[in-house]
Amino acid sequence: MPNSAGRLNNSGLKLKRDTFRTKFGFIWACVGSAVGIGTVWMFPYRLGQHGGAVFLIEYIIFTVLLGLPGVIGEMAFGRAMKSGPIGAFAGATKMKFNYSFGKFLGVIPALGALCIAIGYSVVVGWIIRFLASSISGELLQRKDKVALFANISGDFGNVVSHLVGFLIIFFIMIFGISNGIEKLNKILMPLFFILFMILAIKAAVLPGSFRGYTYLFDFDFAEFLEPQNWIYALGQAFFSLSLAGSGTLIYGSYLKDDEDIIYCAKNVALFDVLAGVIAALAIIPAMFSFGLESQAGPSLLFVAMPQVFAGMPFGRFFEIIFFTAILFAAVTSIINLFEVPIEGLQANLKLPRSLAVTIVIATSALISLFIENGETVGKWMDIVSIYVIPLGTLLAGVMFFWVCGSDFAIENINKGARKKLNSRWFILLSKYVFIIGTLIIFVCGLFFKIS
Repeated sequence: MPNSAGRLNNSGLKLKRDTFRTKFGFIWACVGSAVGIGTVWMFPYRLGQHGGAVFLIEYIIFTVLLGLPGVIGEMAFGRAMKSGPIGAFAGATKMKFNYSFGKFLGVIPALGALCIAIGYSVVVGWIIRFLASSISGELLQRKDKVALFANISGDFGNVVSHLVGFLIIFFIMIFGISNGIEKLNKILMPLFFILFMILAIKAAVLPGSFRGYTYLFDFDFAEFLEPQNWIYALGQAFFSLSLAGSGTLIYGSYLKDDEDIIYCAKNVALFDVLAGVIAALAIIPAMFSFGLESQAGPSLLFVAMPQVFAGMPFGRFFEIIFFTAILFAAVTSIINLFEVPIEGLQANLKLPRSLAVTIVIATSALISLFIENGETVGKWMDIVSIYVIPLGTLLAGVMFFWVCGSDFAIENINKGARKKLNSRWFILLSKYVFIIGTLIIFVCGLFFKIS
């Protein structure tokens, strides 16, 4: 078996870098990157619209067959190369072709992460504004929720809250991985689950909520024959695990060599599925209790749910819990996305972290102010998620499993693992099933705009 350590040294990649201090800190950070507002405003809707229990089963199948190999591969690739996508791709082509042209391909997932973060920051600003309005009582008193959201999501309609979001992100990221990102996720992600479980319990005791459970978990075997359901389940598993050739890879690059990647990846997948199910149990029964139709996207968070809380006993209290939990999910996701370009500047331009953070956050804040309009940011996010993100995932998979090679991949995946993976079946699953599944997602995005 080739000496992977020697290959890494030959690539010239930086070996000394900040690391996650604990296994569970790393797991919570990866869960935080995966569990974002997309989990909250899309999974419950798709669960109900595409077969209920059938969709959940299909989603779990794809999470195991595609999600786990993808997460394991990106974690191991980042740790093996001790770098984000630019350095990791450069190291892969250096190993195979003795030329680090892969760094140019690595720019694709790095830019994808930056662009998604810029768009995401607009939504974070909306969440902060709605949380502040919930605390003050303004949101509960406003009758026309649609008009309120239309005003906030217009051109330059939410500048103050938007910039407050960037300040929060700046002060988290300036402290680095172990003192900033790890500590934050160890606090916020457990709180996210606790807060949403409180909301799910409240939803369960609302009159008429049982219809929401029927809608979510009605089992119709005929739905298994619907190709569209399988496509949406594939897309949900793909995107909900934060597979992009960037975020999971960058967190893996800060993982110590003696940590068990296989164990960590299994926990990330488990908590991601649980987050989606708990969000569905908190939102859909409550909406049915108040006679509202199932919705997805911003209208769910900023129009439908405030209407639910307005008619609910102790609505202001539960409204504050809801937007606090949403903010936790959004912040833990966006710091993962911003870490990719920040690390890229540090590693490739040899900048101190403080300067790299300042450049990325300041530039992103300036750009994002000009896409505050809800329609504009929606188109921005669609372009990146449909075209750039699947391509980044595909490139990372090809680089690790094909360019670096099977022996290198298995060696680095099993490093530190208590239970080693069977190399034959896992390589077949990763090199073919995962890569083909990623190609399907890419093609569906190109031709059917599915993301």
